[in-house]
Formats: sequence, C-alpha cells, structure tokens
Amino acid sequence: MRTPVLLGLTTIVLSGCQTPDAALTTNATAASLSAPAAGAIAGDMAARLAEQADPMTVRTITMKNDRSSYAVSLEAALKGWGYTVVADGVAVNGAKPTVLAWSVGDIDGQVFAQLSTPTTALGRAYTPTASGADPVSPLSVLKSD
Repeated sequence: MRTPVLLGLTTIVLSGCQTPDAALTTNATAASLSAPAAGAIAGDMAARLAEQADPMTVRTITMKNDRSSYAVSLEAALKGWGYTVVADGVAVNGAKPTVLAWSVGDIDGQVFAQLSTPTTALGRAYTPTASGADPVSPLSVLKSD
C-alpha cells in the first residue's frame, strides 16, 4: 500500500516541475482542510522552503491567494519566516518577486502539499488530525539551476 502512494506522490512532485519555460503556473487547488490542519501544513511547508530556498534570491514572493484557509495560512507563515508577500507580481524596492506556485490535494485520505519556485520544488504528505496535521512522508525536494 505504501509503495503505490509513494510512487504517486513522486510522480506528482516531478510532474509539477516540468514546465515548457522558466515560468511557473500559479494554479492552486485547495483540499477541504480545517483551519488547524491548513495552519500546520502551511507552517511546515514555509519552514521547509526557508531551509531549502536561496535566501539571497528568494525574499520577495508573489503567489495566488484565493482566500482559502490554506492560502491565508501559507501567506502568514511565509511572512513569519521573513518573506515579503506581494500581490500581482508588484515589485518592491525594485526587486522582482519570485513566483511561488502551491497546491494542496486529497490523496487516499491524506493531504499532499506542494510549493514550487523556479528553482525549488517541495512536496510532502500529511494526515489531518483534530488539532492540525502530521507529516507522513519525508520531504521531497527537487532543485534546478
């Protein structure tokens, strides 16, 4: 049972990183998450992005915020890690923002979250709980130059 799930997660992560050019799509699909689960997943993913992304190039982010509980939680978590989040790709102090694409989806009772910048893609599966969410897979990291 774990092998098909991990194979599916790997396929999703890798397929999300194959774009015809350097541009990322900002399509977002929000799974139905409780506010505590959305906050826990967004907080963990923002922390992992802070660990993996180049702090010299990724400081200002633009992302689609559809006002879902996950999008709101992700924006707050990114700001908590020191990122500047701007709307509509507006430059701040002359700095071009990095496009952050995100997605959250249900897979066999688990939630799979993904964050992607032009150089880094992260993915992880979680199990929602009453008080938040617990990671159930290792962090998948894909970096490109």
